[in-house]
Amino acid sequence: MTVSRLFVDISLLRTNANFRHVLLARTISLMGLGMLAVSVPIQVYAITGSSFQVGIVAALDGAGMFAGLLLGGVLADLYDRRRLILFARSICGLGFVALAVNSAFASPSVVAICALAFWDGFFGALGVSALMAAMPHIVGRENLMQAGALGMMTGRFASIISPALGGMIIAWVGLTWNYGIAAVGTLLTVLTLLSLPRMVPERHEIEHPLRMLAQAFVFLFRQRLLLGIFAIGTLLTLTSSIRILFPALASGPFGGGAFETGLMYSAVPIGATAGAVLSGWARNLERPDLVMLGMCMLAFGCVVALGAGGHIYFALPALAVYGYATAIASLLQYTMIQAHTPDSYLGRVNSLWAAQDTLGDIVGALAIGAIANVFLPAQSILLLGVTALALGLLLALLFRAMRRAGLIDLRAGLEGASS
Repeated sequence: MTVSRLFVDISLLRTNANFRHVLLARTISLMGLGMLAVSVPIQVYAITGSSFQVGIVAALDGAGMFAGLLLGGVLADLYDRRRLILFARSICGLGFVALAVNSAFASPSVVAICALAFWDGFFGALGVSALMAAMPHIVGRENLMQAGALGMMTGRFASIISPALGGMIIAWVGLTWNYGIAAVGTLLTVLTLLSLPRMVPERHEIEHPLRMLAQAFVFLFRQRLLLGIFAIGTLLTLTSSIRILFPALASGPFGGGAFETGLMYSAVPIGATAGAVLSGWARNLERPDLVMLGMCMLAFGCVVALGAGGHIYFALPALAVYGYATAIASLLQYTMIQAHTPDSYLGRVNSLWAAQDTLGDIVGALAIGAIANVFLPAQSILLLGVTALALGLLLALLFRAMRRAGLIDLRAGLEGASS
């Protein structure tokens, strides 16, 4: 294998103008969201002095996102996805403007911040659902791996840079400017996406949204490959909750403090960025399901190593490899889901995938928090890793048995998904 084949293929940026616009708009959008992720907690804590109030605002944002994902998936299977993307981004921009106006008052309203947190979470997720459903149309199903890797690479870059940028802007010129810049960024994303073509899904009779969601669940349970990907993906998401124990690990068994905690939080996205950049080898795999399972098992093994190790210099490489493995596994899961879902279900299946990721993260954080009340932090992580490893092995065996029985056929593609 040549060195060039190890790296992500950027030719899609040269040949596909619509994808260039989407990638640019998404990067700008993530930069704005990263700035807001800093300014909202700072403002709420400055007003109330309560971490609990900060948690409430974060929970409302998550609740709005969860609801927006589910409804957005239904709408993306009914209406023009381009129009939904532009509508959702525009409404989000209005929410950012409202946050800027509220912050300019002598006594900003916490109630308004809470309402706008739900607002932006809901409409942001609505646009994400439509964009995920639109990607096969924009880049073609054969280029989904390449597009996903480029999206992950730029997204990680934005998530690393934007919080620091937001903090600097707040320190220099204040919260109102930070919100205002995020609003301007949203306007730029809308202008960038205006050139997208209309993307109307296959027409079918409009039904109640809950009935359409139920149909998506029925579809998933009939598609054993997709169901298996959802199961292993949920398990992988649950393990990401180890991050809430980083401060306890750093100050406890590792004998460090804030600096060591920061290194631990940085190690995972660094590994994930490396995974996105060095994902070229995964473009033409004959057995993507097998490689995906292998990467998940590697990630679970890294969680075990983190819990078993007793030093920061052992933990950092384990977290970096964990980030790399989760990035490759997520890319393969995303590609297989998109490739094996017919257009009429793309919105709902993608929204369910994103929703389970959000829900799995919440459940994982609550679970490991409860475990940490009984065991030491390292023991809690070790228990989570061993459990994930055991369940992952069980799922891998089920995958193998279903393939041998002919119940899973990766070559079937859309034909298998439509049957």
